[in-house]
Amino acid sequence: MKCPYCGFLQDRVVDSRESKEADAIRRRRECESCNRRFTTYERIDEIPYMVVKKDGRRERFDRQKILSGLLRACEKRPVPASKLEAIVDATERFLMDAPERERTTSEVGELIMNHLKGIDTVAYIRFASVYRDFKDVREFKEELEDLLGSRKTKK
Repeated sequence: MKCPYCGFLQDRVVDSRESKEADAIRRRRECESCNRRFTTYERIDEIPYMVVKKDGRRERFDRQKILSGLLRACEKRPVPASKLEAIVDATERFLMDAPERERTTSEVGELIMNHLKGIDTVAYIRFASVYRDFKDVREFKEELEDLLGSRKTKK
């Protein structure tokens, strides 16, 4: 570490401790040339995971936003909170696997809908109606028919 007073490159650490917020390490250092003390902070260099919206905007990935959308879709449905948490975890892992640390909302939405489809079809339709932004009953009906068609082929 370069001394801020004399520019000498050798120092020794006198004291180390976590910051009050526990998001950094605070180190007291003493320059071996001028013997003056200075403080440095070490933080994790965190690059956020981003979601690319339909209009091209980039937004930070927010676990809570995904979970609140799932909670609304599953309102009054027999879906355990642990399953919703598992969907959010899978979504976050999906984002972490992206080499450029970002995914489109369409990729994220499709992943969530695929998980919901296997858990609760009503929650799936609720989520899809908001995510796909159904304009009228016809679009809603088409989604229901696709869902019913895929259930018949499974049987």
